[in-house]
Amino acid sequence: MMRYERKYRITDLQLAHIIQAVKYHPTSFRKIYPDRKINNIYFDTLGLQTYRDNVMGIAERQKFRIRWYGDTRSVMQPKLEIKKRLNELGTKEIFNLESFDLNALERMSDEITRLTKTNTHLQPILLNAYQRSYWGSPDGKFRITIDHDMCFHSKMNMRFRSFQIWDEAIILELKYDQVDEKHVDRIAQFIPFRRTKNSKYVNGVALTHPELV
Repeated sequence: MMRYERKYRITDLQLAHIIQAVKYHPTSFRKIYPDRKINNIYFDTLGLQTYRDNVMGIAERQKFRIRWYGDTRSVMQPKLEIKKRLNELGTKEIFNLESFDLNALERMSDEITRLTKTNTHLQPILLNAYQRSYWGSPDGKFRITIDHDMCFHSKMNMRFRSFQIWDEAIILELKYDQVDEKHVDRIAQFIPFRRTKNSKYVNGVALTHPELV
């Protein structure tokens, strides 16, 4: 199922104010899942092709990441996600992976390259983590996520540095299926923030690998 993700990168408000705006939305958004910590390892080619496709605005592109929840250093029940985009529409393919040690990234790099069936070897580029809050409309058609406390770790010799770089922004995303695009205006008009482009991967690469961009 293809879906839209409208993104709002907010830098001038505290988390409590953003949550309050969601709570008072006329659609009556409500919590649909407990808050949790999300961790991602993004994979790319040596020349950062997926990063460059995003920055250049290539209409049809892919992004590769391993995602797991909870403790960043304990990679339990990870999943490989291949995110595919065509203009503003996106979908993703998900594979279950075995738990692994963050120090075994070379082995995982081979596995990710095999599963994604890419012609070029993929390598881990960026580790990031953040807290996510989940909200949904009563009819189940629209979902809002709020991501905050974002941090990034850069890679050196197949290991991620313990040093963290923080992004103080808060990211709100409005997500809905393609078939509900005709109804989105009644939702979006009451979101009191300016819509923006935002990619955690692009932001993280710019923060942790400025020499590569």
